[in-house]
Amino acid sequence: MTLRELFTDHPRSVGETYDEHMLVALSFAGPLAKAAAAALVHAFLPFLCVKTASQTIKSLNDRMSRRCASCPKAALHRPDLLPVLPTKPSMAMSRFAEPDYVI
Repeated sequence: MTLRELFTDHPRSVGETYDEHMLVALSFAGPLAKAAAAALVHAFLPFLCVKTASQTIKSLNDRMSRRCASCPKAALHRPDLLPVLPTKPSMAMSRFAEPDYVI
């Protein structure tokens, strides 16, 4: 594996360039730092930042799930986000029209 491939293989696998992937990763880093700081404050002062960390993590999880579901190679690394096909002919077609984002 070349040095260039080390920096471009993963971003390419999710349909992004190196620069695009860096910006997306950095957009997650800020809220994660905020959540970590809130959890640290909450550890010592439990009456402060009661929901900050958990709400931030839930929001990031939702955002990541939507990104994964729209990834061109989602079937390879997140098969759990693919639609579930009906096992019985009587099941409504709308059941598998949209991906299930629940993790």
